Amino acid sequence: MTSPTAALSAAGVSIWLDDLSRTRITSGNLADLIANRDVVGVTTNPSIFQAAITAGVGYEDALAAQAAAGASVDEAIFAITTTDVRDASDIFRPLYDATKGVDGRVSIEVSPDLAHDTEGTIAQAKELHAAVDRENVLIKIPATKAGLPAITAAIAAGISVNVTLIFSLERYAEVIDAYLAGLEQAKAAGLDLSGIHSVASFFVSRVDTEIDKRLAAIGTDEALALKSKAGVANARLAYELFEQKFAEEGAKALVAAGANVQRPLWASTGVKDPSLPDTLYVTELVAAGVVNTMPEKTLEATFDHGVVTGDTITGAYADAHAVVDGLAAVGVDFADVTQLLEDEGVEKFIASWHDLQNTVKAALESAQ
Repeated sequence: MTSPTAALSAAGVSIWLDDLSRTRITSGNLADLIANRDVVGVTTNPSIFQAAITAGVGYEDALAAQAAAGASVDEAIFAITTTDVRDASDIFRPLYDATKGVDGRVSIEVSPDLAHDTEGTIAQAKELHAAVDRENVLIKIPATKAGLPAITAAIAAGISVNVTLIFSLERYAEVIDAYLAGLEQAKAAGLDLSGIHSVASFFVSRVDTEIDKRLAAIGTDEALALKSKAGVANARLAYELFEQKFAEEGAKALVAAGANVQRPLWASTGVKDPSLPDTLYVTELVAAGVVNTMPEKTLEATFDHGVVTGDTITGAYADAHAVVDGLAAVGVDFADVTQLLEDEGVEKFIASWHDLQNTVKAALESAQ
């Protein structure tokens, strides 16, 4: 009997786990998820590392070693997180080799404090890439205005990138353009384009959370009929845009020269509203060549009772456009929603980062 996660993989979706910790690595849990849950990659973010290191389990020796070495708070965080990502990358290396670099990927994010600092982002992307020192690492750069030229610069330098915090189609188009510009520069510099990969992380559930709040405030039957439809519709239209952009002549020429398409990745796929099916943002977003990065709870729900019926995206573009048009008709300002979510996303990651700094600071002081 084929499991739902195996069926999802067979439908062309790469399952990545949205979590990482030292305990997952050393206990064999990560290897078990690869073997038994069809997991082929991992994403991390400041909130994930904040939760893992604050829990303390598995980090005592590493923190003590950093304290003994006289490391600063940021140096300790850098050393600990890059070690976790390096070790996870080694576990995924066979998958990376088997998929020619498409999967077997582990992501690590630049400091959220750099979200509006282009040059600082470029410098840290290079620093993280060198420190992890594994071909299958992806450096996460946020899709802020300042992040866009940093994406181009990193790609141009041959660094594979996971672009994160994408909420709007307009910004997603700019992200694809930034990737293609980086590939053009890499090609001009004589780099092997086939070794450069990228994913574009399009956030899903947070869109529904904000828009459903606005629909409830409007309160009409027309508004309430659109509840919990925006996130999936927005993601489906992102896939439509992906198909359109990579069918353009410039993109096709780069692919013909050996470049890879920048794959869409569905992020924020844990359901926030308990009244919704817990696999909604998995089973309704199936298409060839996408990544779905799931919290473990969503992964286990999908494995247990996900119903995978094949492609649920490419035949649904008309319906998705109708949802967006309907939202505008009842007075929801989609552009305002997506800008708010980008701003909040950056703020949340900065808050988690500062919490992590405080946790590590206290640990280093107590270890001295």
